[in-house]
Amino acid sequence: MKLLIEGQIIRETYEVERFLGEGAFAEVHRVKHRFLGRQAMKVFKRGGMTVSEIEEMLGEAIMLSRIGHPNIVRVFDANVLDSGQGLHGYFTMENVPGGSLEQFWHSHGTKFIPIETTIDLIKQVCRGLSIAHRQSPPVVHRDIKPQNILVGYEAEGLRARVSDFGLAKKVNPLTLLATAAGTPAFKPPEAFSESKGDSCAADVWAIGTTMYLLLTDRLPFNLPCNLGWGSKDLFQDKFPPASETNPDVNRALDSIIAKALDYEAGKRYANASEMLNALDSWKPGLDKVSVKVKSHQSDMSKSALGIVHSSPNRDAAEKMAQNAIDLKKVGKLGDAADVMEEAFNKWPELRTKYANQVKLWRCGISM
Repeated sequence: MKLLIEGQIIRETYEVERFLGEGAFAEVHRVKHRFLGRQAMKVFKRGGMTVSEIEEMLGEAIMLSRIGHPNIVRVFDANVLDSGQGLHGYFTMENVPGGSLEQFWHSHGTKFIPIETTIDLIKQVCRGLSIAHRQSPPVVHRDIKPQNILVGYEAEGLRARVSDFGLAKKVNPLTLLATAAGTPAFKPPEAFSESKGDSCAADVWAIGTTMYLLLTDRLPFNLPCNLGWGSKDLFQDKFPPASETNPDVNRALDSIIAKALDYEAGKRYANASEMLNALDSWKPGLDKVSVKVKSHQSDMSKSALGIVHSSPNRDAAEKMAQNAIDLKKVGKLGDAADVMEEAFNKWPELRTKYANQVKLWRCGISM
């Protein structure tokens, strides 16, 4: 049973519109603020806590409110609500109709995401994380993965936002390490060692793994299904260069990925800023002497992250697109943009047709 129901009014300010998803510790609902429009509300599942315990749970919101950046999800409010089963902490953040990077990736079906789009999104992730990594002491996210990166359209184009800082932690100022946590498939070798170390370089590994996934539709390492923190001998073999799968990846980009995924933490980019600098210096274009694969189609069917919960659906997408156009005609530009972005994830070809309109709608221009 969900903590909130559609139509419920929270603190005379928020109307619950619909359930968006949940994790081990919290649910996320789309809500409508009586003055400020749509937001996402994260409600912690544990009820009956004391005020001090709730304040501790809201540490993520406090951290996010202090690390302000366009590529980190914005927090608007933090408070408590009574679900009838006790007090629950919650915070509200910006609603991103386009959803997660995982949904964006899935929406491309058997095609690779265009390389320019992939690099642009990864650079934005690096920009956001670089702010956290530059804190004193540095803040490490510890759970970078496509599910924790939100992607939506703004007036200037696609914008990525790093979200879910629930596992984020300040490193020890002396060792610059924190205890490992997060999703094992996106963790580096040192996270499985006896020390279970986490660091800015570990976040870099997760960014590199995410970029490799977007470029090749596969994870760089064949890890066991029962992967856990006690797993051993996970990184014995070298991963195949992304250029062997994606014809648009050149050797320079292979080198950037290889450094981000170096088995030795000290040989990786030390933080997100260093990786961003490398990506800023990268130029697209094929190597004259390299052998390239011929297809821009993926043979992996976007299955690297497990069960596909949704797949491209042209009919449903076109109905949503028409709904968005109808909303635009009556002047509801924000709602129209929201619906169209959801349609993009069901049929990516709609992006080519309507992306520019969505950017204009976000600016309040009806076209």
